[in-house]
Amino acid sequence: MKQHIKNRAHMLADYILETRHTVREASKKFNVSKSTVHKDVTQRLRVVDNEKYERVKEILEHNLSVRHIRGGEMTRLKYENMI
Repeated sequence: MKQHIKNRAHMLADYILETRHTVREASKKFNVSKSTVHKDVTQRLRVVDNEKYERVKEILEHNLSVRHIRGGEMTRLKYENMI
């Protein structure tokens, strides 16, 4: 694996660990696609640093479990602002 890809995977993982942000927010911050972020922190990070991978995995699973709540909240706010 190329060194710059390893570095990017570490940077993305560190960002997610520090901020607990979603894959989408990380992709905006680092100007890469959501697919790239997801692949870096799930597949590539697992090979490079398994311990960090496990910690990031917990955050990603949490974000996935509350996704429907965030979506519902945004929809509610959208329709409140239309009135």
